[in-house]
Amino acid sequence: MRVGIGYDVHKLADDRKLILGGVEIPYEKGLFGHSDADVIVHAIMDALLGAAALGDIGQHFPDTDPAYKGISSIVLLEKVGELLEGCGYEVGNIDSIIIAQQPKMMPYLEAMRRNIADALHIGTAQVSVKATTEEKLGFTGRGEGITAQAVCLIVDKSMHGE
Repeated sequence: MRVGIGYDVHKLADDRKLILGGVEIPYEKGLFGHSDADVIVHAIMDALLGAAALGDIGQHFPDTDPAYKGISSIVLLEKVGELLEGCGYEVGNIDSIIIAQQPKMMPYLEAMRRNIADALHIGTAQVSVKATTEEKLGFTGRGEGITAQAVCLIVDKSMHGE
């Protein structure tokens, strides 16, 4: 068993869609970035890559590569899942949290879990997505950006007879 941790942050900007966990959330601003800037999926990808000691998303999907301009982070998560599988790993579980003052995330969390689980070919029971505010403290509390953190457990398939 191997454990990984991931973190991501993006600033909120006008004229961008807010995509979190592969779900478009109605809001006046979106996250600024080269891809769709889906912070929760980015944190999860970094946790998975870190657990397997395979670097980070910047190494695999550099923001200087035009191929990733505006790409769905769920597509990138699928690629990370394929990479892990190719290295003999399977996902045990993922626990993640979105830190944002607004908008309210509760109505979208289950759809996020499904999108993440589907991208990795695992069950939704293996994926936790939570959300919290920062009680109006710091840049997230002022509504300037959104952060996300994730931890994961991956298992070497060869260790249990597969």
